[in-house]
This record gives sequence, C-alpha cells and structure tokens, in this order.
Amino acid sequence: MPDFIIRPIEPRDNAAVASIIRTVMPEFGADGPGFAIHDAEVDDMHTSYSRPRSVYFVVERNGSVIGGGGVAPLEGGAANVCELRKMYFLPEARGIGAGNTMMARCLDAARGFGFKRCYLETLTGMDAAQTLYRRHGFTTMDAPMGGTGHFSCDRFYILEL
Repeated sequence: MPDFIIRPIEPRDNAAVASIIRTVMPEFGADGPGFAIHDAEVDDMHTSYSRPRSVYFVVERNGSVIGGGGVAPLEGGAANVCELRKMYFLPEARGIGAGNTMMARCLDAARGFGFKRCYLETLTGMDAAQTLYRRHGFTTMDAPMGGTGHFSCDRFYILEL
C-alpha cells in the first residue's frame, strides 16, 4: 500500500502547488519564456481546474502536498482532445509510484469526461517523465497541437484514449 494519497485539489493547496511548479520547472531549465511556469493559472490552480471537463489532483504524503497533475481541454484543439497539464513532483515524490498512480488517475478522468485523445508537451531532459508517458502508451509527435502558448517545449506526445 503506498504511503501517499492522490486527491482533487482544494483551495488550501494553491500555494503548495504553485511552489512545486516554481521549484521543479527550473530544475529542468524550464523557467524561461514559453513555459507553463508563467501561466496565470499557476497561482490559483483550484479555480482554474474547477471548469468543465477539467480536474487537478495533488499527491499528499505525511500531510504535505508533494506533487500534482491534471487534465483539461486542449486550448485551441478539437473538443475531443484533452491535455495532460502541469504534472510535476518534488524529489520526495519521485520513485515511490506516485507518477504511475497520478497518470492512471488523470487518464481515467479524461476518459470520464469523454475525451478521445490526450496530448502533452514536455522538454528534452525530462527523461523520467518521458519514460512514464511511453509506459502509459503515449507516442511521440513531430509538432505541437493546439494553442498552449508553451512555445519553448520541444517534445510532444499523444495518446488514444
């Protein structure tokens, strides 16, 4: 039995999730223009993912939020395509099975919302994340989809749900 839980984000989690995003992204060089770290939603993830067909989950361990991830409709994409969004984990959340569990939870939610495909963007150097994506059936794409505004991402994946 894992020693963490995955649950929907609550308003009290906003500061912790913003801190995780702002801590983890620079670790991989993803803090310049064109990265999700600059998205307006980072400071109020609970409200941002309270919209239709959207959900954000947090990983909690020993009473602390140590990671998160969610799905939402792909901006500028087809109505049946969602995006796996802002899935980041602090070092203490890595290697404990949280990534696999979070991915399964997000993909189940996407299917429940009626999405047919799940898209994601990432960056060269986020090797463990890309291994996780491939393990869950994502395949690489040559170019981005939609209009996320994350023009600095250079790896793109899609999954048929």
